Amino acid sequence: MAPTIHSMLGGSSADRWLNCPPSAKLTADMEDTISEFAAEGTDAHALAEFKVRKAAKLKAGRRPSSDYWTDEMEECTDDYRDYVMDTFSALKEESPDAKILIEQHIDYSRFAPGGFGTADCILISEHRLYIIDFKYGRGVQVNATENSQMKVYAIGALEIFDCLYDIEEVTMVIFQPRLHHVDEWTLSKGELMDWAMNVLKPRAELAAKGEGEFKAGKWCRFCLARQTCRTRAEFFLALARLEFQKPALLSDDELSEVMLKADELSKWVADVMAYATAAAIDEGRKFPGFKVVEGRSIRKFSDEKKVEEAALAAGYSDIYNKSLMSLSSMEKYMGKDAFGEILGEYVIKPKGKLTLVLESDKRPEVMITNVKDEFDE
Repeated sequence: MAPTIHSMLGGSSADRWLNCPPSAKLTADMEDTISEFAAEGTDAHALAEFKVRKAAKLKAGRRPSSDYWTDEMEECTDDYRDYVMDTFSALKEESPDAKILIEQHIDYSRFAPGGFGTADCILISEHRLYIIDFKYGRGVQVNATENSQMKVYAIGALEIFDCLYDIEEVTMVIFQPRLHHVDEWTLSKGELMDWAMNVLKPRAELAAKGEGEFKAGKWCRFCLARQTCRTRAEFFLALARLEFQKPALLSDDELSEVMLKADELSKWVADVMAYATAAAIDEGRKFPGFKVVEGRSIRKFSDEKKVEEAALAAGYSDIYNKSLMSLSSMEKYMGKDAFGEILGEYVIKPKGKLTLVLESDKRPEVMITNVKDEFDE
């Protein structure tokens, strides 16, 4: 099981302190609350670790229990175990002395003062190193490419094993089963070490001292100071200069500026509202123009079993809703092979609705031809 002690310059927050160095020291003593999602993720990690240890014939102990156990968690951790073991088997075919390490403590303090962490899974062969990270969340898709956490963990793994193996390249993997997302990114050891010396080390030294400039961006999402950070507020309030202008009157650059900030802006507004609401309810703080009221509530049955008995006793039998299983549920119920044989001909996949996304999105671009283009041709 992964330890609960964390480094101020931990890998999971690397994207934040690399981009906003003083945030590391600012938030070091702030108390974080453990959400239901985080607790669920911790238990999923424990189950995934147990299964991989069992499959790899490593000391596993007792199977962990959890209040969050579901069939979905069982399937996701099975998929993770299978992916790790399949990758490890392929690696052993290339290099019989390949090794697998689970929840491995790593130390990258040579580049980031006091920097350490725990890697979910490390696979090592004579020339290759794999860092595999299990993500149980379904809210935000995480990619391996240029992932600061994965690069920091890879550096930590090289610190331990580079002297024992002639490692030439490093592959970083994000395994996010609830989004059916597996992303791999490979770079040479030289490229990784160049990043460590020229980016990681100087920025980590600033972060450790609480120096450097505050900078807002997508990395603010899980910062403990995000609700009251003035730099983050100024970052979004800069959009006020475009207020009340019709979209058609904005330039393409101005439209891009708004869209690039829109997602984070909505999260910032939600953070501010959550912070102010808690302060008003828990501390009695007053905010000009706002008041605390009781929200609307929805009627509900106090005891569904007794409702069922009473309705049936009164002669009302048609009190149940019935509906066809969803496609995914039906596939799980039948099994993929039987599902394909019995229902495959009835399954269609319509084209997705066109939408505007960031260029970094991995989906292929749809080329739009409008009437003016056709006329000019």
